[in-house]
Amino acid sequence: MTNKIAGTTAVKTCFVLLFLAYTGFLRAQENLAATNPAYIREEKFILINGIEQWVTIRGDRSKPVILFLHGGPGSPISPYSDALYGKWEKDFIIVQWDQRGAGKTYGYLAPEELTPEFLAANPLTVDQMTADGIAMTEYLAAYLNKPKVILFGTSWGSVLGVRMATRRPDLFYAYVGHSQVVNPASDVELYEKVHRMAEKTKDGESLETLNAIGKPPYDRARNVGQLLKIVKKYERARSIPAPDAWFEPASGYDNPKDNQNRSDGDDYSFVSYTGDGRLGVPAMRATVNFLAENPAFKIPVYLIQGKEDLLTPREVTRKYFKGIEAPKKKYILLSKTAHGFNQAVLDAQYNVFRSIKV
Repeated sequence: MTNKIAGTTAVKTCFVLLFLAYTGFLRAQENLAATNPAYIREEKFILINGIEQWVTIRGDRSKPVILFLHGGPGSPISPYSDALYGKWEKDFIIVQWDQRGAGKTYGYLAPEELTPEFLAANPLTVDQMTADGIAMTEYLAAYLNKPKVILFGTSWGSVLGVRMATRRPDLFYAYVGHSQVVNPASDVELYEKVHRMAEKTKDGESLETLNAIGKPPYDRARNVGQLLKIVKKYERARSIPAPDAWFEPASGYDNPKDNQNRSDGDDYSFVSYTGDGRLGVPAMRATVNFLAENPAFKIPVYLIQGKEDLLTPREVTRKYFKGIEAPKKKYILLSKTAHGFNQAVLDAQYNVFRSIKV
């Protein structure tokens, strides 16, 4: 019992120290913004293509701008940006954007309840969100007086990243994709892969779920979600995770209203991405197949890939990368890394961003 109490006390002490260190960092950032006229620290809604969309802009005005395209589709980075990227603000202007259907953007006009009727009447589309991203970039370039920005897309955000970079290369210095989505419409290979893993490890719980939902294709978003929970389970087991502190929402986002809007926006965006036949919601992912499009880029392209990524596996992203035409391209493969962020991913991002000529 004594050892258990001592261990609990040590964990609490560690948490307090981390909290104090992070609080000190935020105060230092606020002081920098107050004393350095070149420093910008803004968060606001901007009217983009007919709706108010949330954006945060932080960093030294003299530095290059990075526009981050979050994944999910409904999983904004803005609540976690200080923890992830706060230390980079001396080198870059960090821009986080809550996309249409996500986070504070979703919450601005959110219904009282996320209903099947709302889902069917308010479909999200790749084309609309690509247009949003281009309009957001045009706003940033004008507002910050920059000729171009660096574009970064992770997971779902990499779909928008490819579309934006190939449609409007004049707006970007380079495109950096992480866990690049290539051809997401079919879940068959993913299902078969994790089914073999579950059989090999005698994972009865996962096998029960997989057998219950059966092989794809799925007509319900819920079945895709159950498959992805098992995928994440096996990715966690094979990779180095991110620190839990990275994904604790900042105080300005940690309240009942924002927490509910992030949760509902995540559900809304996910159903729109996967589609749901019973709800009458078409699948955004059905419109994406970059292997068939074979896009040519007029700007440098960098892809960051985890070796243990099951959702966007290296075999597929490598094949896509080999077909890319670009003035410069680089494929960065990270060991002990899955689909999400960890320290290796952030280090790779930083090194790539620093290498881009602006």
